Amino acid sequence: MLIDCGEADESARAVAYLQDMGIRQLDYVVGTHPHSDHMGGMDRIIEEFGIGEFIIPHLDDEDIPTTSYFLRFLDAAERHGVKLTEAVTGSEFTVGDAHCEIVAPNSKKYEDINNYSVGIVLRHGSESFIFTGDAEGVAEQEMLGGGRLGKMNVYKVGHHGSSSSSTAAFLNVIRPDTAVISCGAGNAYGHPTDSVIRRLSAYTDNIYRTDLCGSIVITSDGSSLNVTAERRSR
Repeated sequence: MLIDCGEADESARAVAYLQDMGIRQLDYVVGTHPHSDHMGGMDRIIEEFGIGEFIIPHLDDEDIPTTSYFLRFLDAAERHGVKLTEAVTGSEFTVGDAHCEIVAPNSKKYEDINNYSVGIVLRHGSESFIFTGDAEGVAEQEMLGGGRLGKMNVYKVGHHGSSSSSTAAFLNVIRPDTAVISCGAGNAYGHPTDSVIRRLSAYTDNIYRTDLCGSIVITSDGSSLNVTAERRSR
């Protein structure tokens, strides 16, 4: 399973990483929401890999992008016969020995496209991971209301560490042992924000950031986790 892929100009790195691991077929691809920093290179992913199921959130017609990257994505999906499946909260599926459940989105209409983000809880043996895309406080509260969340071993931090995500109420339920923040070095948004780092630090000292650590790989054997970072945090 691949969840998001980054901007178009970074897609070659994602493709190379997967191919170096010997992956030629992706049983599931999830485009959490239609922003280019999450789905900009999806046309390249479709070109390079066989895809079993492609999961995206339902969007109102007025929220469907007309940007070039999204049109390239739709065109690639059509040319390669990739069926796009709308995420259904509560649906479950397996990836190898891992069990996955879709926990968001929980409403049909949002003011902010970030809140359409497909949220996934993945459990592998005793280890648990949660991926929330760019979901903000509104969507986090809905996830809590769905009653599907509990303590998580790994939290892929929402919205790159934006202050509008990783709310205190949300973290109080998932209480992560390890947090991974995907953010570019010197990004113009100031991600991750100090407030989110403080909130995360109340639960864990294991906070990894791509701007400081580079690529971060977490492996699970079902009973323990191993974290490897490209470089040490400065």
